[in-house]
This record gives sequence, structure tokens and C-alpha cells, in this order.
Amino acid sequence: MTKTFPVLETERLFLREMMYEDSPDILSYLSDTEVMKYYGMAPFKNIDEAREEISWYKEIYSLGSGIRWGITIKGSSTIIGSCGFHDWNKRHFRAEIGVELSRNYWRTGIMSEALTEILSYGFHHMGLKRIQALIEPENEASQKLFEKMGFQKEGLLRSYEFTVGKFDDLYMFAKIK
Repeated sequence: MTKTFPVLETERLFLREMMYEDSPDILSYLSDTEVMKYYGMAPFKNIDEAREEISWYKEIYSLGSGIRWGITIKGSSTIIGSCGFHDWNKRHFRAEIGVELSRNYWRTGIMSEALTEILSYGFHHMGLKRIQALIEPENEASQKLFEKMGFQKEGLLRSYEFTVGKFDDLYMFAKIK
């Protein structure tokens, strides 16, 4: 028996499972250097990298270690970004949240709208007590977004990740149910 991927709906958005057919959409925004600036990966260069990303989304869902939704505007099937949970630790009732959005939709309230829905899903359907976000100190827009969503900055994790050939410091933000 396969579990049904939960489709979420907001006033303007559908949050749905990403399929391999969405690879061109994902490549479109994950090849943008501005979108990828704080993503922890180099900008994508080809469709195979987009397919690998979708494979990872499918893997974390099937393993029960996370879930990632593709963000679409109602009336369109085009994926314009994604959001979801990974590193879901069921024993400790916590997960890490991740988001990204096509630059064409920045500062439109779309990510706030999507986050409101998935935070509710995390707390009420996944049984999370703690949702945490790791954000680079230079990524002021994401820090403001997560603070607006009720997250608190808990501290700086120095040289926490090695990505794109360098060690990154990351702020830990968290929201408690």
C-alpha cells in the first residue's frame, strides 16, 4: 500500500508532490545564482540535476524522513518553488524546514502563505513540537521571513556546514508548538 501525498491548498496556491515532469521548472529557478546564493549548493547546470533533486524529495518522503511540496499558483501547473521538512526526528518530535522560490515571485507574500500552511501541517499532522530553520547570516530576507512566521533566533552555529567549497556559519531559528 502506498501512502497518498498530501496536497495542500491556500487562497492562491496549491502545494503538491513534485514529479519528474517538473524538472524543467525546477531547473529554471535552481539555475538562478540569486536563488541559489544561500541554498548550500551550486546553481544547477542541467536537467539531470533537477531530476536528482526530485529523486531526493521522493526518497525522503518514502523513507518517512521528510516531505517537500512543489509550490504552484492556482490555475497553473508550473512549479515556482518548494518548501517542506527534512531530517524529521520522530523520537524528538522535530524537523528542519527548507524553502526556496523563483526570483520572479520574491516579495509577493507567496512564501509566507505557503509556510503558514506547511507549519500547520507539521504541527498538526506530523506531530512536531519543534520546527527549526538553518539560515546563513547574510541571508537577511530569510531571517526576516522566519521571524515574521514566529521563529526565534537561537544562536550561531559556527562552521556548521561545508558547502560549495567553503565552511558556512548558520543561524539556528526555531518555532515551538
